[in-house]
Amino acid sequence: MSSALPTLGALLRGLRSRKGWTLKEMSEKSGIPVSTLSKVEHDRLTLTYDKLQQLSRRLGLRMSELFAEPVGDPSPAAVTARRSFGDLERAIRVETDNYDYYYLCTELRRKRMIPVLTKIRAKTSKQFGQLVHHSGEEFIFVLKGRVVVNTEFYDPVILDQGQSIYIDSTMGHAYLVAEGCEEAEVLGIMSSADEELMQSLLSLHDDRPSM
Repeated sequence: MSSALPTLGALLRGLRSRKGWTLKEMSEKSGIPVSTLSKVEHDRLTLTYDKLQQLSRRLGLRMSELFAEPVGDPSPAAVTARRSFGDLERAIRVETDNYDYYYLCTELRRKRMIPVLTKIRAKTSKQFGQLVHHSGEEFIFVLKGRVVVNTEFYDPVILDQGQSIYIDSTMGHAYLVAEGCEEAEVLGIMSSADEELMQSLLSLHDDRPSM
């Protein structure tokens, strides 16, 4: 059975991976903002033909090379034996009206699993805004309070303290505090093959007026 054709986002990620570039480096080389490239790589935005021409020209590639798929299987990842202790004092903290995010173990770069402690205060979908999409999958465990999980393709579900959910992060999703609860606290693990996942997650905050 033939596999599905890759999206523009997948092709750009593959190109950047083969070149060993970060999103910032690709942005500097192409003249296209980091936030735009991140959205394209996560299939939240596409590029016009003019922008694709600019991208290929600035990168010194023919258009056919821009859309070329890698041949063969990638080499196995090397064992790095990395480890990191995480605490709130050393976390990257992002404070918003609706949430406080504590990104843990941030000294490790290019990791494929992002642990984040989140304090949730948003009570309605209007407060939250548009559903969030990003690459990979995520696991959420409720430490305190009760949480309403809204997702793009399922009815809302309520999680009590001690309960958890595992979802596809490319599916639109939002976490709200349940009725009668002022604040909830959850531990989330976001996982993706995208080595720039941390930067992509942080860029989501810039897209939201209240965050």
